[in-house]
Amino acid sequence: MSVIAVAVWRSGLLVAGTLALSLSLTVNAQQAEPKTPIVVQPGAPGEPTTTLPSSTRPTLAKPTAADVQFMQHMIIHHAQAVEMTALIESHTQNKALRTLGERISRSQSDEIKFMKRWLTARGEPVEMPGMSGMEMPGMDMSNHQMPAGHQMMMPGMLTPEQMDALRKAKGAEFDRLFLTGMIQHHNGALSMVKDLFDTAGAGQDAELFNFTTEVDSGQRAEIRIMQTMLGEKH
Repeated sequence: MSVIAVAVWRSGLLVAGTLALSLSLTVNAQQAEPKTPIVVQPGAPGEPTTTLPSSTRPTLAKPTAADVQFMQHMIIHHAQAVEMTALIESHTQNKALRTLGERISRSQSDEIKFMKRWLTARGEPVEMPGMSGMEMPGMDMSNHQMPAGHQMMMPGMLTPEQMDALRKAKGAEFDRLFLTGMIQHHNGALSMVKDLFDTAGAGQDAELFNFTTEVDSGQRAEIRIMQTMLGEKH
């Protein structure tokens, strides 16, 4: 190899080595330097956006009184459904009803937890006025005197007499009372959802909207299942 060729070869190695080192330093620098998040607030139509401090955190919009009342009422409404499903194990051997009861109990217990978190996150009380100190999920609703008007405002809830009859029934009679009672209960929840959205300005919170939509579709599906189960018994 000529002297000139060797020089060119060495020069190429030097350039390549320099580029590799430069790229390595750049990548390492980018990895070492934490990226500062940029928070941008969109402006009104025709106005520019505003860059906010990186410490800015989103704030939850204050819910309407109707939103809060709906959640507080639905917690109690769901609690009675959970109480009803708790009777299934000791009152019937119907496998289909047991499976349905597990599904209702699990979904409504999870929804009670969600509703409590939703209210707490917005600084709202979990309990309705006048209900302080009473237990919620699984409590015996028929043994508590509810504040005047609340039973009427929560459609579909079983009366103390209906709950007492359900506790005393066994086998096929329990199945019938449970199915008819839970259909009544679910229809009441659907009515509560409708009343919420019929109230001006209510139901606009994204989480609340998604939740109520799922409640509506889920309970409609369960009503159809229970109606079919009742039909099979006649």
